[in-house]
This record gives sequence, structure tokens and C-alpha cells, in this order.
Amino acid sequence: MIERALVLLTTLAIAAPAMAAEAEHGGGSTSPFAGDVGNAIWTVVIFALVVLVLGKYAWGPILKSLQTREQFIRESLEKAQRERQEAEARLREYELKLATARAEASAIVEEGRRDADVVKRKIEEDAKLEGDKMIERAKREIQIATDTATKELYTLSARLATGMAAKVIGRELNPQDHERLIAEAIDGLDAAPRN
Repeated sequence: MIERALVLLTTLAIAAPAMAAEAEHGGGSTSPFAGDVGNAIWTVVIFALVVLVLGKYAWGPILKSLQTREQFIRESLEKAQRERQEAEARLREYELKLATARAEASAIVEEGRRDADVVKRKIEEDAKLEGDKMIERAKREIQIATDTATKELYTLSARLATGMAAKVIGRELNPQDHERLIAEAIDGLDAAPRN
């Protein structure tokens, strides 16, 4: 568009003096088509020179700069397209990594829950075993205390019985008799049924 306007303006600028000279010599007609063949040849030659000069010094650099700009825009668009595709690929890769990380985190949390359940059950079992041991130990201690209290009770009962028997009999028992009576009383109590 600019090229055509330049050509038209240049042609008119060059043809204007020729048309003015024609108007002076020829009379009143200012038509560009009125005239002789010589003017037409000179007009064509001048037009060809103008086109040649404009082509070499104006259109060439303008066309070259337009082509350079077009190439720059094309390369920029291609580069932007490549970068967009790379960004989309990275986005997909990051989304995949994020999904993998979420899955791993869920697996770790689930494994932690399972481990916590195992530890909880182990602690409960250990506490139950320890409780059962304490109960058994307490039962044994109670049995030992009961047996000891029973023996002491038997011993005391036997002494009281031998003391009363000595008063009833009226004589004092010697220590051997005393021990024998106590042992017989204890054996008699051991043989008796317990409730």
C-alpha cells in the first residue's frame, strides 16, 4: 500500500513539469493522454527509472525490513508455542509428582495408623499380662499371708490348749511335751477340711 502511494506520487512529481511544458506549447489541453509519442516514450523511460531507483533504494530496504519483522514475529510465535508446550509438559509432570506425593503421604499416614494400632495392641497385651502377673503375685502373697496367719493361729491355739490342759491336769509340761502337743494339734487342723 505504501509502495503504491510512493510510486504514484513520484510519477506525478516527475510528470508534472512535463505536463506543464506541454500545456505551454500545445495550447489548452492538459490531458496526460494528449500528446505525441516522444512524450510517451520519455514518460515511460522516466517511470522505469523511478521504479528502478525506488526498487533499489526504497522498496528493497522497506521490503527487507518487513521480511525481517515478519521473520522475527514468526520466530517469536514459534518460540512462544514451544515454551507453552514445555510449560504444559512441566505442568503435567508437576501434577503427576504432586499426585504421587499425595499418594505417598496417604500411604505413610495409613502405615502410621497401622503401626499405632499394633503398638496400642501390644501395650494393651503387655498391660494385661503385667496385670495378670500382679494379680497372681497378690494371690500368692495372700495365700502365704493366710497360711502364715493360720499357722500362727494354730500355734497360739495349741499353746492356749496346752496351757489350759496343764492347768486342768495340774502339772507343768516340759518343753518336749509342749512341742509334741502343738505338732499334734497342727496336724489335726491340717487334716480338717477347709472352707
